[in-house]
Amino acid sequence: MFSKIFSNVREKCPLIHNITNYVTVNDVANILLACGGSPIMSDDEGEVEEITAICGGLNINIGTLNKNTIPSMFLAGIKANELGHKVLLDPVGAGASALRTKTAVDLLKKVKFDVIRGNISEIKTLVLGSGTTKGVDADVSDAVTDENLEKSVAFVKDFASKMNCVVAVTGAIDLVSDSQKCYVIRNGRAEMGKITGTGCQLSGMTAAFITANPDNVLEATAASVCAMGLAGEIAWSKMNEGDGNSTYRNRIIDAIFNMTGTELEKGAKYEIR
Repeated sequence: MFSKIFSNVREKCPLIHNITNYVTVNDVANILLACGGSPIMSDDEGEVEEITAICGGLNINIGTLNKNTIPSMFLAGIKANELGHKVLLDPVGAGASALRTKTAVDLLKKVKFDVIRGNISEIKTLVLGSGTTKGVDADVSDAVTDENLEKSVAFVKDFASKMNCVVAVTGAIDLVSDSQKCYVIRNGRAEMGKITGTGCQLSGMTAAFITANPDNVLEATAASVCAMGLAGEIAWSKMNEGDGNSTYRNRIIDAIFNMTGTELEKGAKYEIR
């Protein structure tokens, strides 16, 4: 199934509107190109509705909020809903400041999201309406582990049911769930945490996957998460002496560019609960 999902992205080349984190905007654009999608980056409220209208999907990332982009997120999200486009929220750093938390919570009230993707601390913040994170990283005390896996799966399923969408919690163990089923994914490398933006890249890529597979959002999201983790594994295997996190970032993008659906199908490590 993952092979067909990936092939659909390559064949359909979905155009994705990104209102995203300016720290990682270039990497998001490149990972979208690498997976077979096409990126547009636009965050001025004077044009976001028009840009959203010509795209197939919308990726909203709150990583670098400011007074100009917040209204744009609502305008684009509401327009995407009106047009029936797929919409993803990446609540980067929710819980780190009142502004981030309020913006994320308000977006959930006014925009219907098909996928919410974040780390476990960010997702817990959305559930509670408040929280704390370590900057934009998950608090170690929140981490999904084998010891708390059953409880974590139930938590993600419950939130997915409440929001009527797919929820993807990414970390050492990734959870991708709707209200009934949860993919427990174990692809990836710990070293991916040393690169700024792997989460932002994943959100952009996931928006492309769900846009190209609109009737299969759960599996498309799981396939994207597996693909990113597998790319991290492949990229790490190609690292040479003297290579660092900058090289690793580029090798991850290259791994997505060169990945095939068959390779993803064989390399995906997951169980369903």
